Amino acid sequence: MPEAKNPNDPKGLIRESYRIENIGEAECRSILMDWALSLPDEIAQLDALTALLAQYGVAEPDHPMTRLMQEGLAPMTRGGRRGGRAGRRQH
Repeated sequence: MPEAKNPNDPKGLIRESYRIENIGEAECRSILMDWALSLPDEIAQLDALTALLAQYGVAEPDHPMTRLMQEGLAPMTRGGRRGGRAGRRQH
């Protein structure tokens, strides 16, 4: 019997990433990007990531997908140089 479709992982990408032996961070990053682009608009990414981490990450805390999903939940910090005139202006 096929597995039930998970609304937080409609294509099963995250589920399958945990089944691939010796998968690396680069492959997980690519899979996570595909997952994010294919997630339906009515599902909030942060909510979906939280649910998927609870489903898969607890059992496999050292998996590269777990680390990437945790990074996805971390608040973004503003950094780097400002572009345009403001970035070149001398004080």
